[in-house]
Amino acid sequence: MSRLVVVSNRIAIPDGSKSAGGLAVGILDALKNTSGLWFGWNGEISEISGEDDEDELSLVEDDGITYASVPLDQNDYDLYYCQFSNAVLWPALHYRIDLVDFQREAWDGYCRVNDLLARRLQPLIKEDDILWIHDYHLLPFAAALRKLGVKNRIGFFLHIPFPTPEIFNAVPTHDELIKMMSEFDLLGFQTESDRQAFLDNLSQLTALEQTGSGTHQAFGNTFATGVYPISIAPESIKEMAEGPLPPKMAAIERELREAQNIISCERLDYTKGLPERFLAFEALLEKFPQHRGKVRYTQIAPTSRGDVQAYQELRHQLETEVGRINGKYGSMNQTPLFYLNQHFQRSLLMKLFRLTDVGLVTPLRDGMNLVAKEYVAAQDPADPGVLVLSQFAGAANELTSALIVNPYDRDDVAAALDKALTMPLAERQARYNDMMAVLTKNDIANWGDTYLRDLNNLTLHGGK
Repeated sequence: MSRLVVVSNRIAIPDGSKSAGGLAVGILDALKNTSGLWFGWNGEISEISGEDDEDELSLVEDDGITYASVPLDQNDYDLYYCQFSNAVLWPALHYRIDLVDFQREAWDGYCRVNDLLARRLQPLIKEDDILWIHDYHLLPFAAALRKLGVKNRIGFFLHIPFPTPEIFNAVPTHDELIKMMSEFDLLGFQTESDRQAFLDNLSQLTALEQTGSGTHQAFGNTFATGVYPISIAPESIKEMAEGPLPPKMAAIERELREAQNIISCERLDYTKGLPERFLAFEALLEKFPQHRGKVRYTQIAPTSRGDVQAYQELRHQLETEVGRINGKYGSMNQTPLFYLNQHFQRSLLMKLFRLTDVGLVTPLRDGMNLVAKEYVAAQDPADPGVLVLSQFAGAANELTSALIVNPYDRDDVAAALDKALTMPLAERQARYNDMMAVLTKNDIANWGDTYLRDLNNLTLHGGK
């Protein structure tokens, strides 16, 4: 079996302090099975220039996996990560071109760091290794490796959305990025609309030839595209949710039992639709007065990229809305809206999900949104809560038994919340069972296995 080499912007070096989550869960088994290598940035800022830190590669062996990591210097971190990845690609790929802040210097830094990481990785690559590259920070990575003569099979998976040409054309270097992406052998997307958007972008730039089922030729490259919706480990989530409550949770549980509870949890980000969500909750209290004093909404949103102006403004906006809504609908003994700008342990969150009546997950645009899947998996099958889910989350394509809403329509979301809060037990159970069947069939292990099987089975041309 060929060795698997995974490359991501950050790598999860095990330290025994916490369990793996997210991306790590999906690939650790595959890495173990092939005595694989995980390569990426270690999160550290080096005082040595990126061009001069050849000796700063760190290698750690753990449980049959090699973790190889490198630092970035301050300039490369600013240009590659803060500016181009998160001030250009993140907003553009989430359809927020109004927030794109393009600087040519940042583009040059983004490409330079991809080239630098490729040079660091190249000596570690064996002839029959299969490479799996992850996410928007590394769109040029295959092109960088090809320039170095690497002929290995290279796959890519995008964890966030991919926009239509009308949006992506606003990025001045969109044509170069699309051409670089064609150097991968398999490009994986969360949804069919994301995959098609990439192909539409490609076809606007050059002749795009369909060479087989899911395979294409463009810019002299042959590559495949596919849809691989990322998922969770539902049994693991269920175990966390069912586990004994910590002592501090007993008081929280008693407090939660005094009202019906709506819960949301995501990092503080403008793509999540938090201001729109607060207004939808206000519309619930306004249009369905029977819920006043009987329902409580808790929004958990730990700070994300707190040094970015757009995120600072979002936090201020949310704090203002919380005060206004609570001032309007609260009372001496009841606060309708709780906004917690702090981090909670994942195991504790799953227990909170299980104790609440409604999971409210309404991003304005999201690649998948695993919180939606985790909320479902955490529920008590005998008395499950109801998921209210944005139509613009990738998860809406799978979790069709959720209450699907348009997050821009506060009245639509308010009506869905009313329906969720008053839904009969039999209907709640039926919806839960439908969604759990989906999550069980396509769990995180199946996601990784399916992608790597397709990458291994590709019949390619051109010497790759």
